[in-house]
Amino acid sequence: MNRWLPFPLLSACLLVMWLLLNQTLSAGQILLGGLLALLGGWLLTALQPATGRVRNPRAIVTLAFLVLIDIIRSNIAVAAIILVPRPRSVTSGFLNIPIDMRNRYGLAALACIITATPGTLWVQFNPRNGTLMIHVLDLVDEGIWIDTIKCRYERLLLEIFE
Repeated sequence: MNRWLPFPLLSACLLVMWLLLNQTLSAGQILLGGLLALLGGWLLTALQPATGRVRNPRAIVTLAFLVLIDIIRSNIAVAAIILVPRPRSVTSGFLNIPIDMRNRYGLAALACIITATPGTLWVQFNPRNGTLMIHVLDLVDEGIWIDTIKCRYERLLLEIFE
C-alpha cells in the first residue's frame, strides 16, 4: 500500500482540491484527479529528506526561551536606533564566525534564529571551512556576537541535533 500510495492523506486532499477547482464530479475528472493525486504523492517521496533525531528535548525549551529574550531585546535595540537620534553613527557590517556544527537541521535552525532576530541576517555558510557570515545592523563588538552565536545558540543546537 505504501508503494502505491505513500501519502494517502495528501493524495486525498489533492483529489478533493482538483474536484473543487473543476467544480464537477464527472468520472473523467475523478480519474484525472486520482492520477494527479497519485503522481503528487510519488513526487513527494523524492523530496522527503532524511529524518532528523532530537537528542536533548530539554535544550529545545532553553533555546526557545533564549531566542525569545534575544528577539525582544533586539526589537527594542533596533527601534531605538530608528526612532531615537543619536550623536554617534550606527556601524553595520559583516562578521565571519567559525562554527563547528555541520548538521543540516541544526544549521537550518540557526539560520532561522539569526534571521528572525531583528538587526541580524544570515548571509552565507561556507561548508568547507565552517565559516558563517552574518550581517549585523549595529556592530559594536565582534567578540560579543561571536560569543552569542557560538555559546548561546550553537552550543544548544549541538546538544539538540548532534
